[in-house]
Amino acid sequence: MYAQTPGSVTSDGWRQAEAGYDLQFPRDHGSHPGYRIEWWYYTGNLAAEDGRRFGYQVTFFRAGVDPAPKNPSRWAVRDLFMAHLAVTDMSRARHLVAERLDRGGVGWAGAREGTLSVWNGDWRADLVGQTHQLVAVDRQFGVDLSLEPGKGAIPHGERGLSRKGVEPGNASYYYSMTRMPTSGHLVLDGETISVTGASWMDHEFGTTFLEPSQVGWDWFSLQLDDGSDLMVFRIRRDDGGRDSPLAGTWVDADAEITVLSGDDVTLEPGRRWTSPASEAVYPVEWRLAVPVQLTELRIEAVIDTQELDTRASTGVTYWEGAVTVSGRVGERTVKGRGYLEMTGYAGQPMSEVFR
Repeated sequence: MYAQTPGSVTSDGWRQAEAGYDLQFPRDHGSHPGYRIEWWYYTGNLAAEDGRRFGYQVTFFRAGVDPAPKNPSRWAVRDLFMAHLAVTDMSRARHLVAERLDRGGVGWAGAREGTLSVWNGDWRADLVGQTHQLVAVDRQFGVDLSLEPGKGAIPHGERGLSRKGVEPGNASYYYSMTRMPTSGHLVLDGETISVTGASWMDHEFGTTFLEPSQVGWDWFSLQLDDGSDLMVFRIRRDDGGRDSPLAGTWVDADAEITVLSGDDVTLEPGRRWTSPASEAVYPVEWRLAVPVQLTELRIEAVIDTQELDTRASTGVTYWEGAVTVSGRVGERTVKGRGYLEMTGYAGQPMSEVFR
């Protein structure tokens, strides 16, 4: 069984994310069924031998429905499992998306405790030794990749406790593997393409995340060519207040960690793109500054059309896609690649999704 944490328990039986839990691996790559919400996020930038470039996203979600169903049948719904797959074909400026929704209990989808083993149908992520094996193919596109641990697991926030609001329990346990050397195959239009590159893995689990006034977030995972990695997120309020939670983590080339607070980061949106499908207006260029690291960066979407309509699984329409990075760290000019996620620009506020 998963390790118990010191967190309190909600009235409906889910544990809260609170201070005092020590992340340990490989145990915490696995599922934490005492918490209501959990996800495993993989994103990356890949290149083929002929120079073609691609972005990819594979995400597995677990959403708790009832922590202790009274019905003993394996058909009783304790958890729902969702999965998203996306491939960005940069050379042809297109973004391909697939999604899945299944229940646990009957084996159609699930996640093991104690180690990484999460699946939805034949899409899955597994730990083999220290290598993450990731397979997700939907008809004519998908990925079959091996991801090495790179710098290892990087905890965010307060030793892995990432606070999202002021209310007790509005937090998650959160870590990333920020620069995972990646190799394998990408499937596109039936063609199998050998690829290499770098991936980023996020794993979060908790029960209550957002407060009613918090409509969504902007999240950045950036890998710079000097070996540094940067995660920043900002949670947006419905009144547009600039005192919304903003935090991040700087990871240098030697895996040394600097925790960043809102006072350490400046984040400004630039050019916007309007989705013809959802009519949401997304900032697809950003300026990000980290004065404590003498860093100024410009972040640009590789293509604007990287929106995912996943109303058939998570009920959310959001933007997530590959970005390029340019700027300076101290006196050095840097470039890089990464991923940007923007939620709460279309449909219901994310605080209602997580309610």
